[in-house]
Amino acid sequence: MPESMPDLVILNANELVTLNSKSGIPRKGKLASKLDEIKDGAVAIKKDEIMFVGTTPELKRTFNIKDIPRVINAEGKLVTPGLVDPHTHVIFDGSREDELEMKLKGMTYMEILKAGGGILKTVRATRKAPLEKLVSNGMIILDSMLSNGTTTVEIKSGYGLTVNDEIKMLRATNKLNDLHPIDIIPTFLGAHAIPPEYEQNADKYVDLIINEMIPLIAKEKLAEFSDVFCEKGIFSIDQTKRILLASRKHGMKIQIHVDEIVDTGGARLAAELDAIQAGHLLKSNVDGLKEMAKKGVIATLLPGTPFCLMLKEYAPARKMVELEVPIALATDLNPNCWIESMQLIMVLACYNMKLTPAEALVASTINAACAIQKQDEIGSLEVGKKADLVIFNVPNHNFLTYKFGTNLVNIVIKNGEEVVNFKEKPFLKN
Repeated sequence: MPESMPDLVILNANELVTLNSKSGIPRKGKLASKLDEIKDGAVAIKKDEIMFVGTTPELKRTFNIKDIPRVINAEGKLVTPGLVDPHTHVIFDGSREDELEMKLKGMTYMEILKAGGGILKTVRATRKAPLEKLVSNGMIILDSMLSNGTTTVEIKSGYGLTVNDEIKMLRATNKLNDLHPIDIIPTFLGAHAIPPEYEQNADKYVDLIINEMIPLIAKEKLAEFSDVFCEKGIFSIDQTKRILLASRKHGMKIQIHVDEIVDTGGARLAAELDAIQAGHLLKSNVDGLKEMAKKGVIATLLPGTPFCLMLKEYAPARKMVELEVPIALATDLNPNCWIESMQLIMVLACYNMKLTPAEALVASTINAACAIQKQDEIGSLEVGKKADLVIFNVPNHNFLTYKFGTNLVNIVIKNGEEVVNFKEKPFLKN
């Protein structure tokens, strides 16, 4: 018998998706659908780490089940790594439900923004909100995300657009990381929009970001990543490059919002700057995507965004798979796209971007972990990694995008602790 006994084991999983990641790189091309499933799978956990992954008979030969304090029977169920959401805007105040009717009447994203809605409406509310309110709002959202199987989240600033308000948002984000079971990766997005006070002089606002915001944020170590919304009418390629190079100089890793509304050449810029990830990419040209593939830049696709904007066009996911661009999925949770479930995002990715169920799951686990540079800790079920797992009330991964409109989670385990446990829902028997 082993010297150390687990605190918790999961047995009899109908399908255990491990996503073994020994290479430490995201899956792309033909490997984008490789799940490394184990039938009758089992996992053993000691404290907050995985100490065994294999079949149930193998686990029973290794440990005396009677000596283990907590045993979970996952018979007939799917077990996966905890879901990872690598692109969100969780910290904000206020809401924009009135914009739904504006969109139904045909107003575009940019038209709503020019009418005083969109990002700038949220900026006004978020500037007024005290830090404690932002933390309270975030706790409610994160509770919902956790209950839907998400165990790690990237959160951006970007609704402050002043030195003090951007720092307030990042402090709220870091406070949430201390308070909530979900692990949080903070990102500085001061370049989310041009604030009204700089409407006639965007370059002056870029100077403020570079000369004041970035040095202060870096000094206080408030953000791991820096991001820019690179888009026509918002931040240009040159402005984006200036901000991101300054961020890198101060020790932040970089990512970019690109080519959401028009093709600005953002995909090529992401490759040129060796960005970790680039988000949106609805309009990116093939040459830019090829450059991303060469550099290994992860395409973080956000199918919830065009869905909420009522667009017919989605990011060209199948072309990206063909070009061997690594793909991650994310909610883009924000007041315009209030989606708290990565399960729904996987559904939209399959139905509207034609990813397979396996590709969607890879993009929501190990590839999403790579998009925030945490693949050595999370995103797969391997000995030594964090014990972040989800047990779903379905028999295999195909059901995650086949049965939708309901939360399929049974149990969520975060850092070895059972943090969500819904009453078991019986599955229809053939």
